[in-house]
Amino acid sequence: MGNILVLDDVLDACIMIKRILERKGHQVAVFTEEEEALKHIRNFHVDVAILDIRLKKMSGVEMLEEIKKLSPDTRVIMLTGYPTLETAHQAKQLGAFEYCIKPIDKDELEEKVAGALAAASSTA
Repeated sequence: MGNILVLDDVLDACIMIKRILERKGHQVAVFTEEEEALKHIRNFHVDVAILDIRLKKMSGVEMLEEIKKLSPDTRVIMLTGYPTLETAHQAKQLGAFEYCIKPIDKDELEEKVAGALAAASSTA
Protein backbone atom coordinates (compact mmCIF):
# COMPACT_ATOMS: atom_id res chain seq x y z
CA MET A 1 0.00 0.00 0.00
CA GLY A 2 1.15 3.50 -0.66
CA ASN A 3 1.67 6.82 1.05
CA ILE A 4 -0.45 9.26 -0.93
CA LEU A 5 -0.78 13.03 -0.82
CA VAL A 6 -3.89 14.76 -2.18
CA LEU A 7 -3.88 18.50 -2.92
CA ASP A 8 -7.04 20.20 -4.12
CA ASP A 9 -8.41 23.65 -3.33
CA VAL A 10 -11.80 22.02 -2.58
CA LEU A 11 -11.74 20.12 0.72
CA ASP A 12 -14.73 17.94 -0.27
CA ALA A 13 -12.79 16.68 -3.30
CA CYS A 14 -9.84 15.79 -1.05
CA ILE A 15 -12.09 13.92 1.38
CA MET A 16 -13.76 11.95 -1.42
CA ILE A 17 -10.40 10.86 -2.85
CA LYS A 18 -9.12 10.02 0.64
CA ARG A 19 -12.13 7.76 1.30
CA ILE A 20 -11.74 5.95 -2.02
CA LEU A 21 -8.04 5.30 -1.49
CA GLU A 22 -8.20 4.45 2.22
CA ARG A 23 -10.66 1.66 1.37
CA LYS A 24 -7.80 0.18 -0.67
CA GLY A 25 -5.52 0.35 2.37
CA HIS A 26 -3.47 3.42 1.43
CA GLN A 27 -2.27 6.08 3.86
CA VAL A 28 -3.69 9.38 2.58
CA ALA A 29 -2.79 12.92 3.66
CA VAL A 30 -5.02 15.69 2.30
CA PHE A 31 -4.23 19.37 1.83
CA THR A 32 -5.96 22.45 0.46
CA GLU A 33 -2.89 24.70 0.84
CA GLU A 34 0.20 24.31 -1.33
CA GLU A 35 2.72 25.26 1.38
CA GLU A 36 1.34 22.67 3.78
CA ALA A 37 1.55 19.98 1.09
CA LEU A 38 5.16 20.92 0.28
CA LYS A 39 6.03 20.83 3.99
CA HIS A 40 4.57 17.31 4.19
CA ILE A 41 6.66 16.20 1.19
CA ARG A 42 9.79 17.63 2.82
CA ASN A 43 9.11 15.65 6.01
CA PHE A 44 7.57 12.38 4.81
CA HIS A 45 8.04 9.90 2.00
CA VAL A 46 5.22 10.23 -0.54
CA ASP A 47 4.76 7.52 -3.17
CA VAL A 48 2.00 9.26 -5.13
CA ALA A 49 0.81 12.87 -5.16
CA ILE A 50 -2.61 13.67 -6.62
CA LEU A 51 -2.81 17.34 -7.59
CA ASP A 52 -5.59 19.48 -8.95
CA ILE A 53 -4.52 21.68 -11.87
CA ARG A 54 -6.28 24.69 -10.30
CA LEU A 55 -5.05 25.53 -6.82
CA LYS A 56 -5.20 28.61 -4.59
CA LYS A 57 -1.76 30.21 -4.92
CA MET A 58 -0.02 28.37 -7.73
CA SER A 59 -1.07 26.14 -10.58
CA GLY A 60 -0.96 22.38 -10.30
CA VAL A 61 1.76 22.40 -12.94
CA GLU A 62 3.90 24.73 -10.79
CA MET A 63 3.24 22.46 -7.82
CA LEU A 64 4.28 19.46 -9.91
CA GLU A 65 7.62 21.17 -10.61
CA GLU A 66 8.15 21.84 -6.89
CA ILE A 67 7.33 18.26 -5.92
CA LYS A 68 9.71 16.88 -8.54
CA LYS A 69 12.50 19.09 -7.13
CA LEU A 70 11.86 17.89 -3.57
CA SER A 71 11.02 14.26 -4.31
CA PRO A 72 11.92 13.14 -7.84
CA ASP A 73 10.65 9.59 -7.23
CA THR A 74 7.13 10.68 -6.25
CA ARG A 75 4.65 9.78 -8.99
CA VAL A 76 2.22 12.61 -9.69
CA ILE A 77 -1.34 12.25 -10.96
CA MET A 78 -2.89 15.49 -12.17
CA LEU A 79 -6.62 16.20 -11.79
CA THR A 80 -8.64 18.65 -13.79
CA GLY A 81 -12.20 19.61 -14.45
CA TYR A 82 -10.97 21.61 -17.45
CA PRO A 83 -9.05 19.20 -19.66
CA THR A 84 -7.03 20.55 -22.55
CA LEU A 85 -4.38 18.88 -24.66
CA GLU A 86 -1.99 21.70 -23.83
CA THR A 87 -2.34 21.18 -20.07
CA ALA A 88 -2.01 17.41 -20.40
CA HIS A 89 1.08 17.76 -22.59
CA GLN A 90 2.69 20.31 -20.25
CA ALA A 91 2.03 18.14 -17.19
CA LYS A 92 3.49 15.05 -18.89
CA GLN A 93 6.58 17.01 -20.01
CA LEU A 94 7.20 18.11 -16.43
CA GLY A 95 7.00 14.55 -15.15
CA ALA A 96 3.35 13.86 -14.35
CA PHE A 97 2.74 10.13 -14.35
CA GLU A 98 -0.98 10.27 -15.15
CA TYR A 99 -3.87 12.61 -15.77
CA CYS A 100 -7.45 12.23 -14.43
CA ILE A 101 -10.49 14.21 -15.48
CA LYS A 102 -13.11 15.35 -12.96
CA PRO A 103 -15.64 14.24 -11.98
CA ILE A 104 -13.40 11.45 -10.75
CA ASP A 105 -14.30 7.91 -11.66
CA LYS A 106 -13.54 5.71 -8.61
CA ASP A 107 -12.33 2.74 -10.67
CA GLU A 108 -10.17 4.91 -12.91
CA LEU A 109 -8.58 6.61 -9.89
CA GLU A 110 -7.86 3.28 -8.18
CA GLU A 111 -6.38 1.91 -11.40
CA LYS A 112 -4.13 4.94 -11.99
CA VAL A 113 -2.92 4.96 -8.37
CA ALA A 114 -2.16 1.22 -8.58
CA GLY A 115 -0.23 1.84 -11.81
CA ALA A 116 1.74 4.68 -10.24
CA LEU A 117 2.61 2.56 -7.20
CA ALA A 118 3.66 -0.36 -9.41
CA ALA A 119 5.88 1.97 -11.47
CA ALA A 120 7.37 3.48 -8.30
CA SER A 121 8.21 0.07 -6.83
CA SER A 122 9.76 -1.16 -10.09
CA THR A 123 12.26 1.74 -10.06
CA ALA A 124 12.99 1.58 -6.34
